[in-house]
Amino acid sequence: MPVVKFDVKKFHEIDGKTLHNIFLLRSEVFIVEQECAYQDIDGNDYKSIHIIGKKKEEIIAYSRIMNLNNDFCSIGRVLVKKEFRKKGIGIKLIKRSIEEATREHTNKKIKISAQEYLKKFYTNLGFKHTGKSYLEDGIPHIEMISN
Repeated sequence: MPVVKFDVKKFHEIDGKTLHNIFLLRSEVFIVEQECAYQDIDGNDYKSIHIIGKKKEEIIAYSRIMNLNNDFCSIGRVLVKKEFRKKGIGIKLIKRSIEEATREHTNKKIKISAQEYLKKFYTNLGFKHTGKSYLEDGIPHIEMISN
């Protein structure tokens, strides 16, 4: 398994080159690879916590944590670069994201919008399907909440 170092940063702590590379990778995965035309840069990045997984200096994994309301925060924009998938990096990324979400948003449950095919992956990491299923940008999703 590749050695991945996770950096946790608020928006103002991210340098321009790193921010550019995050947006580039999100675009590569969510827009090009998944063939979804949607507004990735949505105005929420500046108020999110960013989990940036790097192998040496290359960003290979990413997620962001947002406050939703008094009861919930969320983990979203979860990705692992294509050539690094199926190597356990996604599990490490989510565990680190849960750890940071729990630290930053004490006493809040974590709500995620998971692609339906990842239900078992997230269930194994402590999330439960709420029963809500929906299409988001043409992709089947389910709402899941942490225990």
